[in-house]
Parts: sequence; C-alpha cells; structure tokens
Amino acid sequence: MLDKTILRVAVVSLASALAAGPVVAQDYPSKEVRWVIPWNAGGSNDIMARYLQPILEEQGVSVVIENLPGGTGAVGMGEVAVSQPDGYTIGNGTSSTLAIMAQGKAPLSNDDFTNVIRVSVDPLILVVPGSSEFDTLAQFLEHMEENPGDVTIGTPGTNNLNHVFAAMTAQGAGVDYRHVPFPGGSRVIAELMGNQIAAGVLKPSETIEQISNGDLKALGAFSDERLDVLPEVPTFAEEGVDVFPYGPVVQMAYIQAPAGLDPEVEETLADAFEAALTSDQFREFADKNGFIIDPIRGEELDEEVAGVSGAIAEVAEQVFTD
Repeated sequence: MLDKTILRVAVVSLASALAAGPVVAQDYPSKEVRWVIPWNAGGSNDIMARYLQPILEEQGVSVVIENLPGGTGAVGMGEVAVSQPDGYTIGNGTSSTLAIMAQGKAPLSNDDFTNVIRVSVDPLILVVPGSSEFDTLAQFLEHMEENPGDVTIGTPGTNNLNHVFAAMTAQGAGVDYRHVPFPGGSRVIAELMGNQIAAGVLKPSETIEQISNGDLKALGAFSDERLDVLPEVPTFAEEGVDVFPYGPVVQMAYIQAPAGLDPEVEETLADAFEAALTSDQFREFADKNGFIIDPIRGEELDEEVAGVSGAIAEVAEQVFTD
C-alpha cells in the first residue's frame, strides 16, 4: 500500500513538473532580461547593445544592459555561465573571448553556454591618433622598421584577434613592437586620443565617429577587400602585407545564455533578436558603422562558433610565443 502511495505521488509530481515547464516557456519573458556586455561602456559591443535595446523592446523583450569588463570578456561571460539557465541572463560572446578560451587562458568552455544568435561580423582596422604624423600605412610601417621594439599598438584585451593583427602588423614591418592591452575598445580610443599609444587595432563600429571628426585616422584594413564604410582606406594586402598567413579568421559577436536553456525560451530570444537585427532601423545603423548582419542560429551557429574557435586557436599558436 505504501509503495502504491509513493508511486502515485511520484507520478503526480512528474506530471506537474512536465506541465509547469511549457507554461514557464510560454510566459517568457515575464520580466526584464539582464544583458551582460563583458567590455567597458562605449566599446562596439556596448554601442550595438544600446542601439538594439529599444528595438528589442518593440519585439517584447525588455533588456537591462550591464557592463562587466575584464579578462578579454572572460569575467562577464563567466558570470553568464554560472547564472540560472532561465533566459533572464544573456551575454555577448565574441571571437576575442573564444580565442582565450581556446588557448586555455580562461576557465570556460563552449559547453558552458547555449549559443542563441549571431549579432554581427566585424572587420578590424589599424588606427592612429588624428594628430599622428603618419597619414598612410606605408609611412607607419616604415616608422616601425626604423624603431624596432619601440612602437606601441593597443588592443581591447589580449591573446585575441585584435592582438593577432597587432602582431601581424609588426611582422609586416619585420620588427618587434610593444603590445598594450586594455579592458575595452573605448579605453584604446581614449589612449589614442591622448597620444599615449602610437596605434590601435579596433573595429570601424567603435571608431567611425572619431575618424569622421578627425580625432583618429584609419591607415589600413585587415580584410581581403576595402571596406564600404571606409573606401579610401587600403587593405594590408595592398601594401604587400599578408595578415592571414595561417588561414582566415573572423571577428564576430553573438548572444549566449547559460548551458541548459529551454529550447522554447531560446527560440523566443532568437526570434526577437532576429527581428531586431533585420529591421530597417538596425540595418541602416550597421551600414553606417561598417559591420555585417548575419543572424545565423541553432546548429549553424554552433558549428560556426566551433570553427572560429579552432581557427583562432591555430593562428594564436603560430603568432603568440608567451
């Protein structure tokens, strides 16, 4: 009799749990979603998130943005990884954080996350202060040749794609250089404008305003072709510098949630972001800031994340010696 009672209670409890799951998913979101940006305010990821914020609101997802910089994105994404997988904490994964994870420099793995949707693919450029004496990439490379080991190049974070291209710039000049990492793109910009570093590797989306008003100058693009947003800026290839000697790598940003996210909640989030990303308003913003919208999701995004992670790890092994 006791065994039957226990069985009956277990069956009722299981039925209740199964019934409760879909209700929670169907009600999502019933409150604000915490969106962790693992970089300083004012950087490209932060700018993009704050532009998307009101557009997402129109799609029924209200987000509160929280900047948690440090560790090339590992601090903020670590916070996301240990959060409840209920859809109310998400974060911005990037190729930069993927790079340090792939190199074993952060206590995180791809298995710690649910990949929701890709936000953008971003080119990178070499920029110098607007007051710099260098107006062309050739002049800057010549300066590096004449001052081996002395020229400073700043990047947001370290052992990431920005760092790779800073190293490739120095390799193009055939000399060593001084790498100066900062906790975000906004800090690199501030140091450039204060003439504290000679150059920086950044995205057009975080520098276009400063380039337009003359506070920064773009000297070269780390891409196969010139960028539509900066058509006057040559590629490194045009100056005879191969910045992809170990294969192509890509800088991208994508939305992640903790591992174990309910598939229905994941779909709701992905649908809201895709609608926002493909809106005319955001497409115009993307065109002006020089990044590509390609909102892949599901298995396709999982495969892309794994591929980018592997490619950057291979390149990093060839470029970094420490």
